[in-house]
Amino acid sequence: MFKRILIANRGEIACRIIRSAHAMGVETVAVYSDADKQALHVKKASAAIHIGDAAAAASYLDGQKIIQAALDSGAQAIHPGYGFLSENPDFVDAVNAAGLVFIGPSADAIRAMGLKDAAKQRISEAGVPVVPGYHGSNQAPDFLKQEADNIGYPLLIKARAGGGGKGMRLVSSPAEFNDALDSAVRESIASFGDGSILLEKFIESPRHIEVQVFGDSSGQVVHLFERDCSLQRRHQKVIEEAPAPGMSDAVRKAMTDAAITAAKAINYTSAGTVEFIVDGAGPLRPDGFWFMEMNTRLQVEHPVTESILGIDLVEWQLLVAAGSPLPKQQSDLRIQGHSLEARLYAEDPSNGFLPVSGKLHRLVFDERCRVDAGVEESDNITPFYDPMIAKIIVHGSNRTDAISAMADALDNTCVAGTQTNLSFLTSLIQQEQFLNASMTTGLIDDCLPELLASKEPEPIDHLLACLALIQWPTEVTQSGFLSGFRLFGAATKRVTLNFQGEEHHHKLVLGPQKSIQFYKDESQFVNGDAPEVSIDLEEITPNFIRFHENGRRVVVDAFVWQSEPFGDSCVYIKRAGLAHNFTSANALTTQEQGSGDANTVKAPMTGVIRVVSTKPGQQVAEGDALVVLEAMKMETTLTAARDGVVEAVYCAPNDSVNDGDVLIQLAVESEKE
Repeated sequence: MFKRILIANRGEIACRIIRSAHAMGVETVAVYSDADKQALHVKKASAAIHIGDAAAAASYLDGQKIIQAALDSGAQAIHPGYGFLSENPDFVDAVNAAGLVFIGPSADAIRAMGLKDAAKQRISEAGVPVVPGYHGSNQAPDFLKQEADNIGYPLLIKARAGGGGKGMRLVSSPAEFNDALDSAVRESIASFGDGSILLEKFIESPRHIEVQVFGDSSGQVVHLFERDCSLQRRHQKVIEEAPAPGMSDAVRKAMTDAAITAAKAINYTSAGTVEFIVDGAGPLRPDGFWFMEMNTRLQVEHPVTESILGIDLVEWQLLVAAGSPLPKQQSDLRIQGHSLEARLYAEDPSNGFLPVSGKLHRLVFDERCRVDAGVEESDNITPFYDPMIAKIIVHGSNRTDAISAMADALDNTCVAGTQTNLSFLTSLIQQEQFLNASMTTGLIDDCLPELLASKEPEPIDHLLACLALIQWPTEVTQSGFLSGFRLFGAATKRVTLNFQGEEHHHKLVLGPQKSIQFYKDESQFVNGDAPEVSIDLEEITPNFIRFHENGRRVVVDAFVWQSEPFGDSCVYIKRAGLAHNFTSANALTTQEQGSGDANTVKAPMTGVIRVVSTKPGQQVAEGDALVVLEAMKMETTLTAARDGVVEAVYCAPNDSVNDGDVLIQLAVESEKE
């Protein structure tokens, strides 16, 4: 076994690899960029080496720097994790040429599956069914458009090199094709340095089911059963589970046999995943699945496979890379229960799931579940890398128990300081199609209005936010409030909150014993109206509020922090599975910053300009695409908020911009008489 390995990655996967390596007695060397000097993976590793600027191209994608760091540190092998250089065969060759071991498949295997067109041809020849489409070398836009018309719509444009949804676009009609092609090519070049694409027929009612495979140097290959990854948005997985619901023995055998055939066709070693698109219109069929691609690396969702089998895939990777045979044979592997994984991201679901950055002022997880995280409380989510905060993994004796465990895990997760998809995840696992296992890859898009239905805070949430903000009353005894005695009338407080830019002027009144009465505004109190809500307060702390409502004892997460750079007070309330963020009255300008108005288009986050589609003097209409911004591995199109004339353009392709920067200025409209 290796004495020391270098991890050519960052974040949660680096922390995950460190955990297994240290459990095996293997020392770890982390690498880090300027943006990751204080990152969790740097703190957890045995040693750490700085490799460059925040930009991935100058650090985590610089193979020579990483190899030199491994040599300088005395590491014997390099684990690539996933993403970055994990599926770069030239990097594998360079690692081997330097006398180091690459913990993963061979360069030849990666090359065989790295270009999707060649991979599909090879797999098809091996007898594995593939999706109809165009996988050729002619990349002329007019030719591709003709091929798309021949295939029929809807269809998928997919990057030939890479995966993870990058360079992938769903095209519903001929009119959408050219713009989708341009966008896919740009993103493919930015992500993989290769703008070649392929076309595939889009399967109606598709499910995404993948098979985990593992091979060793002796030629043995086993499958580790399947995962269902159908819950996706923008072709990025959100919730994964193992085993796949509705999987019969016959379908499982057909699919796992095909996966092993694919792996053996390229003499595969280490962990890999064979992904299939599956006809989900009815019961799964042995002839109703088609090969999509093979990911020649460890997958983000690998923990659900570990959970149902009781194994450690990173441990297996290190053992096989060191020359050992597979730790288990196929006959030794048995499914035990059901597992779910949810990806917790720093993003704004109400704003197109745009990634957001910010400081994690509070970060708490349910201690009963597994959490793979690359950040901890007080860390910053930066604009430079993927905005994942953590993966939350649960296990149950069956699917129903696993869903219940996930609901509890999400309910007991607290993230204050940045927007997240936590409430969205809670809504998603309560969605009927997910609960009855009839989901397809289109579920999130199809049900998005329902999943994003405005969940306004209730009066009690406003009350709790007020209490958290002012920490009042300060003393609660068994008999009541020490601060509540008054010679003339009850003690009262006026509190002004902002929620999503709207001011609310509330009135709080200390009642008898330990009760607090909440009035939406002063007029309700003055008019003698009944309070909106009344609670009996038990305890208030900087992290939670405990109270009784209608005889029921309730504890909610409540946390206050100061925003930067303005120092406004921000309040986080998490109750009944839903999180709400309030601010103090003077924070209105902070909420508006970066959002733009009818006359300006502002950058919603820090990123790089990829396309500018307008120029001064041009007439534009509401909804016209003006700028394409790339941030956190995603492209975002910024549009005109109204009809008008462009007065000024303050950006150009490849410019770096900050959150809130004005990019486009429209001429101010004259007042109409």
